[in-house]
Amino acid sequence: MAVRNKPAHIMHIYVSKTSQKAKYRKSHKKQTCNAERRPRCLTSIPHVQALLKLARSKGISVVHSITTAATPADILNDVAPLEGEPIVKSSADKFFKTDLEKILSDKGIKTVVVVGTAAQGAVLYTASQAAFRGLRVIIPVDGMSAENTYFEQYTAYHLANAPGVGQQTTLTKIDMIK
Repeated sequence: MAVRNKPAHIMHIYVSKTSQKAKYRKSHKKQTCNAERRPRCLTSIPHVQALLKLARSKGISVVHSITTAATPADILNDVAPLEGEPIVKSSADKFFKTDLEKILSDKGIKTVVVVGTAAQGAVLYTASQAAFRGLRVIIPVDGMSAENTYFEQYTAYHLANAPGVGQQTTLTKIDMIK
């Protein structure tokens, strides 16, 4: 029996500094964002670069994250943090044992745009935790990647439909964010 997927609603998103948004990204590390481990990650890099450029040009806060075994030097140069952009370090849920909630709260941020590699890990769990904390979550589907399309599709479906998460989450594409 074939499983039919419910179509996702993709929306245009317009961001401005006054809308209290933050661009959160799970860092694209050299060890995992490569042709051997996650080749799909490499195709997301230009999209994430464009989103970073847009966010920074509008003065929108950007927060980066790395895994517990990584260092900031592991982040790909194409999407590396600028001086002063915070980096949190945790496993899949980037709120767990980090200052992420405080960083967002101190800036009055009510909406996060979450991108990254390991869609089924850090993107899924961090976006879910943001929604559980009452934040509006925007997921550009072309800004998240995984080892295969199933993990990406599952993550998008889960974030759009899970109780307590789906109501707070909007799926979009990076070129639809203005």
